[in-house]
Order: sequence, then C-alpha cells, then structure tokens
Amino acid sequence: MLVKWIRCGVLDRAAFERGQRKWANGLPGEPGFRGQGGGWSRSQPGVAHLFAFWEDREYYDAFMSGPHDRFAAPQAETYESLGVKLFEHRLDVKVGFRPRFADSDLLRLAHLKVRPDRADHFVLMQRKVWNPAMAGSPGMLRGVFAQGPESDFLVLSMWDSAAERGKYRDGSVARLSQRADLEADVLAVAGDVVDLEQSWSV
Repeated sequence: MLVKWIRCGVLDRAAFERGQRKWANGLPGEPGFRGQGGGWSRSQPGVAHLFAFWEDREYYDAFMSGPHDRFAAPQAETYESLGVKLFEHRLDVKVGFRPRFADSDLLRLAHLKVRPDRADHFVLMQRKVWNPAMAGSPGMLRGVFAQGPESDFLVLSMWDSAAERGKYRDGSVARLSQRADLEADVLAVAGDVVDLEQSWSV
C-alpha cells in the first residue's frame, strides 16, 4: 500500500476546506484508491496535513496523470506552500490497519530520517518495541509504519482523544526511546499532532 503525505501552508482556510470536501465526490470511484483524511496542525497555525492511501504505485501514478488536476484545481489559490512525500507500507502499528478516520479525533505523525546503516535495526525496533507499546495503549485505534526513499520513515497513529494520546506520550516515550536505542538509529525526527476534520475523510 502506498501512503501519501501532503503538508499545506494554507492562505484561505475557509476556501481550502470547501475545496477539500469536494474530493469526497470523486475519489471513491478511482481505481486503487483506499482512503484519505486529514486536518489541522495543533502546533503550526495555518498548516494542514493530508494522508492518502493507494493500493500501489501503479494506481497512484495513473490517477496523478489523469483526473488529479481536475480535483485539485479548486484549491489552487488557497495555499502558499505544498509538500508531498510518498511512502510504502511496511507494518501495521496495530493489527488490521484500515485507512479510515471516522472514529478518530486526533492523529499523531512522526517523520524520521534514519542512518542508512541502522535502517534494519530501526525497523526491527519498530516491530519489537514501539508497535506493541502503542497497540497496548488505551485510546490508540490504529496506525501505520511506512518507508520512503533514502531511509525516510513515517509513523502515523490514530487516537480517539488527545487525553489518551497524552497519557502514552507522558508515560512511555522516553523509556521506549532508550530501550529501542533511538538516538543511535535516527539522524533527524519531526512530528506533529493533527486535529482531524471529519468532513475531509473519504
């Protein structure tokens, strides 16, 4: 499964939201499309994060070379910056990941640049340390661990509330980082917390 992460610096929030809702009219009928959702950054005003899921790269490329521009045109003047990254699904963070957003209020993303010679260890620690810890946390609904080019990784986790996600963060992250030897694996890490907009879900 292909995971697409889009980060937008939005100029006109109301117009951007109107355009985003229009994607729901056409995307469900596209071959290979699995789901899409997103929302607003809690830490960066005016920043929207979107996540789209496709069965594979072939279906995605066909969409991008065909109907994509027609869907995107109404939003063209609503943002000042647009960043796109593609990742391939590696692991479910909790068994049975589905790209559905209706039961989640909050999404946490972590974007990590890993030392190339430590990538295998990083994936192993995700499987053995991080995934079980998150999967066992109350309020954590589902998640996905995906890999991009040049040892670039994305971890998405969906939570039913900010309070439950806060309990996991406050009580576990430092301990798990030490156990997984995260500092030895990672060159850079960035993250954000996204308040999901249900009207954007497809």
